Formats: sequence, C-alpha cells, structure tokens
Amino acid sequence: MGWHELLWVGRLLVLMQLLHGVFGWGKDGHFAVCKIAEEYLTKDALATVKELLPDSARGELASVCSWADDVRWHYHWSSPLHYVDTPDFKCNYKYCRKFKSWMLIGDCHDTAGHKDRCVTGAIFNYTKQLFSAYQGYSPQLSCKFVISPDNLTEALMFLAHFIGDVHQVCALLLVPLNLKPLHVGFLGDLGGNTITVRWYRRKTNLHHVWDTMIIDSAVKTLYGSDLATMIQAIQRNITDAWSNDVSSWKNCGHNQTVCPNVYASESVRMACKFAYRNATPGSTLEDGNITATMPSKHMTGLLAFSPCSMTDSVPEFDEYFLSRLPIVEKRLAQGGIRLAAVLNRLFNSEVKIAQA
Repeated sequence: MGWHELLWVGRLLVLMQLLHGVFGWGKDGHFAVCKIAEEYLTKDALATVKELLPDSARGELASVCSWADDVRWHYHWSSPLHYVDTPDFKCNYKYCRKFKSWMLIGDCHDTAGHKDRCVTGAIFNYTKQLFSAYQGYSPQLSCKFVISPDNLTEALMFLAHFIGDVHQVCALLLVPLNLKPLHVGFLGDLGGNTITVRWYRRKTNLHHVWDTMIIDSAVKTLYGSDLATMIQAIQRNITDAWSNDVSSWKNCGHNQTVCPNVYASESVRMACKFAYRNATPGSTLEDGNITATMPSKHMTGLLAFSPCSMTDSVPEFDEYFLSRLPIVEKRLAQGGIRLAAVLNRLFNSEVKIAQA
C-alpha cells in the first residue's frame, strides 16, 4: 500500500472516530423528550409503561431514554436505526424515493442498502411489536411470534429513544456507503459532522451543536444550570404559546398509531431552513454574527460562531443561538407530545386502533 493510500485510510479512520459519537439528541435532549411525554400519558398508558420499564428505571421513562445509545456498541445491528438517508439538498424525506441508480429503496435503508433499516423503519417496527402485544395479534404485522416481556421492554425503550431521534433537526442524513453514518443532513457533509464550527470557545461540528450544545448552552446560561427548569419552561409553552398546535402534533391521520415519516419530513425541512441556511458547496453562509465558507463536496468547512466566551452569567448571545434555541425547544416539545400520544394509543384498554 502506497503513501497516498495509507494517508487516505488514516483520514477515513479519523473521520469514523468523529462519526461514532453522535446519534440524535444528547442525553439531556432525550431525557427532556421523555420527561415531557410522562406528563401527558393516560392512566392506562402510564401503568403499562411502568410495568414494562426495568427495575433500574424506578418507574421513570425519562431515566432510560438514552438506553438505545448506551447499548449501540453491544447491539451493533441497531446503529443504522438512529438515522435516515436523505440525498444532498433534497429538503424532503421520502420513505419510498425513486433513484435512477441501483438504489431503488427510498430514504430508509442502511449503508448496505437493506430496506427499512433506519429510524423511521425502527419506529414502525417497535410500534408494531407493542401493538401486537397490547392491541391484539394481526397476521399483517411483521411480528409473527410471541414476544417475550424482555423484548417488549426493549421495544418500549427503543421506541421512546427513536421518536426523540427523528425530531432532531440534524439527525437525518445520507453518507457514502463506505462510512458508518449517524442521523437529518446531506451526503457532502455527513449530516453536519464535517462542518467544523466554533461554539464560543469550543471547536466542534454543526451536528453536535444541534444535538447537544444548543441545549447545554441554554441550560447553563438561561436556566441556571438546571435541566428541570428548562423542561418546565418548555411545558409552559406547550400549555400556553403552543397550545393551539398540540392537537395537530398528536394527529397522525387515517387512525394510525404513529407517523414517523411526517416527523422526519419536518426535521429535513428545518435542517434546510435553519441548520443549513443557504449552505451550498462553495458558498458563504452569513447569519448575524456567523460567517461560514462551505466546502466542496466531501471537504471540511469552517463555521465560526461569535467568539464571545461562556461565563456563569448570561453573555451577549449571537443571533444564531437565539434564533435556533426556540426551534430546538419546540422539537423537544413535539417529540414529547407525540411519544405520549403514541403510547396512549398503544396502551388504551378500551379503543382498538389501526396498526402502524
């Protein structure tokens, strides 16, 4: 192997190390989604959730909402289930997209081209498993076997996590087939993972800004370093500013149990509008105090946020942070409301519903 080949392999290994740590929301984001959901569970749903949760959860769904990330190295097969594939600069998500190439299976597949192995496919699958156990067996469902209690517990924890993942704006992407992908973005920058950014004093990437750092910065500087206070603020918005929207968030149409394709489509559109605003190969992105030169496809760019340092007091925030935080908080709210709605439909002892 020549020098150029060794250099290429080295860069590939470094890139894969970068990719391995990022899946949907961080722990705080997933905790917030499930904590919000807990407040909207019906009596039947809450009882069933507590029955299914492992003893270590102590009856709290939020405590296990990052479990799917914690076990992804043990359950290697689950890694592709944290993301979906969206072609470059296609600001929509289609489960069954038609390609001109050999890939005729749409946006839901893993890097080997296996159909239905993505976050929306996983949401459908685990919803069906729980449906078959609690709403009656249906021969049309893929779960043509008796599901053990342990598998139902895992189905619940996977479902809660993946409904959170699909609401993360930078969680869906398309990557080259020889790389291990993450979650909404484009082929050229691996869902924001190769766009190097400076978030105040810290060097990171655009994906990490959206899954973790916007939340971390908000908790530290706006909510007194208390995640519970941030969650309470989101809950107040649900009952106040967003109250007229909540019923539409819950609705799936056609009496369906869950509609992850809708959630994914929203995330893709928001990624284009807010995370990737005016970001095309070779262009310069300007938003308030931030300026970024976007690279050519497969190259790494530099996005520089305002250089103000983080302190314990509220700093003079830049426009990017202040304009994007409400989007992140609303997606956390939608994820929580929809997770509760899905579980309420699944675990309703009186009403039979359509399968997912």
